Amino acid sequence: MSAKPLVLVALLVAGCATAPQPSFTATLTSPTDVVLSWPDDWPDKEAGHRVDYANDPAGPWTTLRFLPPHTTSYHHPDLIPETPFYYRVQPYTGPVSTELRAVASGDTVTFTWADRSPDEAGFLLEIRRPGAPDFDPVEVTDPNVTTCALPLLPGEEKSAFRLRTLYYGPLSPVVHQTTGPASKP
Repeated sequence: MSAKPLVLVALLVAGCATAPQPSFTATLTSPTDVVLSWPDDWPDKEAGHRVDYANDPAGPWTTLRFLPPHTTSYHHPDLIPETPFYYRVQPYTGPVSTELRAVASGDTVTFTWADRSPDEAGFLLEIRRPGAPDFDPVEVTDPNVTTCALPLLPGEEKSAFRLRTLYYGPLSPVVHQTTGPASKP
């Protein structure tokens, strides 16, 4: 007699399942290297991903890198041995501004723009280096900032730049990996 209520409960729970989250993994590839991987099918149309880490699941979180679209992995090398690392990935979106102004002075370019959005998470400056097919994130500002200076590296003098108003999508689930023992020389 008790089997029928259990079946009913299982059917109710199965019917209330939430939408599946994209798979996100952290793999230890050496005692002190972690490779993060996620699929290229996030629910939002993204302009890229922000990768964060912490040594405690509650944070504080540190941004490792802003990655361009369709990037599906990140290598976090040379970590402290026998230490827990927690990771999360967050897609970002945002329109590209047509109002970016640049003034060069020596090997530094100062960019200015108008802030026309009341709720942005910040602004993302992207660079397309000579010969590169795509733009890569190069600088992130806080909200309401309307200027930044960027020193150019050798070979970046003829690069193209664009500015994106930054909005974040949903955070991935947190994944965890503990590094192994230190290598002996």
